[in-house]
Order: sequence, then C-alpha cells, then structure tokens
Amino acid sequence: MACEEILKAVFPFLEGTELATCMIVCKQWRDIAQDDYFWKCLCSKKWPSICKRSSPPTVTYYNLFQNFHKRPYRRTVLPPKLSFSDLEFYIDIWTEEKIIFSDVVPGPVLQKGIWIPPPGICDVLKFHLEGPEYKMTLPVEPRFTIPLCQTVSVSVLVGRKDTNKVACIIKKSLFDYIDRTAYRALAYDYLDFSSPMCLFVSGVRAWISLLFMDHGNEGALDVFGIEMDFCDAANSEDEVLWLLDMLEWK
Repeated sequence: MACEEILKAVFPFLEGTELATCMIVCKQWRDIAQDDYFWKCLCSKKWPSICKRSSPPTVTYYNLFQNFHKRPYRRTVLPPKLSFSDLEFYIDIWTEEKIIFSDVVPGPVLQKGIWIPPPGICDVLKFHLEGPEYKMTLPVEPRFTIPLCQTVSVSVLVGRKDTNKVACIIKKSLFDYIDRTAYRALAYDYLDFSSPMCLFVSGVRAWISLLFMDHGNEGALDVFGIEMDFCDAANSEDEVLWLLDMLEWK
C-alpha cells in the first residue's frame, strides 16, 4: 500500500491536535491533512447536526474546527469599583431557633489566603481549600458542635461602608446537605440583582459551607471554619466584587 493511501486511512481516526501536528511534518503530509474530509470527520464528533448540511456553515470544516474546538480565553475583567475594605459581612447561624454563631466579619478577613486551616483536617478537605477556585474562608473561634438531629440554618447580609447600604446574600437557608467525604455541610441561596444588565440572569447562587473535623462522633459536627463562594458565576476576587456590586442594595 502506498504511503499516501496509508495516511488517508489513518488520518480520519486522529484527534484535531494530532492531525494539526501531521500538517507540519512535511509538504506531502500537509497536503493530505488539509483535505476537508478529515476535518469534517472531527466536526461530526463535536457537532453532528452541522455535518448534516451539504456544505459547511463556514468556508471549510477546517476553519470551523479551528475557530470553535477550544473554549475562548477568559477576557480580562476590568478593575471592580468595590474592594473588600468597603465591605462587612453579617453572618448568623441557628440550630432550630437558637443562635450558635453571630458575627460581623470585615471584608478583608474573608479574602482568600488570610486564614491557614488547622492541622488534622482530612486530605479531601485540605485539597479543596488549597484548590484554584476562589473561595472566602473564616475561622470559627471558639469552635462549636452541631448535633446532626437538629436543623441548622444560615443568614448572610453584606454592608457597604461607602454608601451605608445593605444587600442580602443568603436568606436563612438550611444546611441540607452534608458531604462526609469532604467534611463540609452546605447551604445556598439565589442572588437578587438590581442592575438592568442582570434582568435576564438567573440561577446564580451563593454557597456557604460549614467546615468540620472528624473526631469519630457520627452524631455531631465539630465546626472549625466557614467558607463562602459564588462558583456559579465568579471565580476570582475581581469577579466576586463585580458580582457583589450588582446586588440589590437597599
């Protein structure tokens, strides 16, 4: 079998990056790999409906694959108008109707990297806290214990020192999921926005977690920290501040 026939038999089974690499081997390989049939095969794996057309919606299937097979790079976010030094967070946690945690937390205290978790936490939780996702953490001092038989709820408000206004992040939501693998109890609520740009935005949640230790007591949670994030829509400090700036401030 001739070399050209072998290449034409093999190329349809390659991934896009592999086929692109073949194009720089030599002129013969480039000429063969540029055949739009091979790129149509790749496009049919990603977008089968597009390949039902008699011709590609762009100039070539190669052009289509080249432009859309990867996620675009995240655009640079402009510096936010807010800073954490402008904010303070009001966090209240109840078991049944009894308050067990209530604190006014300055914004800078919640910024990532300020708090070093205590020794002895499980590896899964340590890996989570050290991960690249943006999260705000707060040590609980003194620590408290929550019996699993009790209902636990949380409320989080945020205040702006520059305008003396307050917005709601979480409206007394329940910690209704306990992740025993990562040693976190989770609650969430949907954010309310006032900005006209956000009229068609829905489903953006604020998450708050109770971080706890395992002391062999299956009936209670020994809470040592609190974590809050907005991973649905914000994964950096600037993105979080932009998100908070768009809340319904009153």
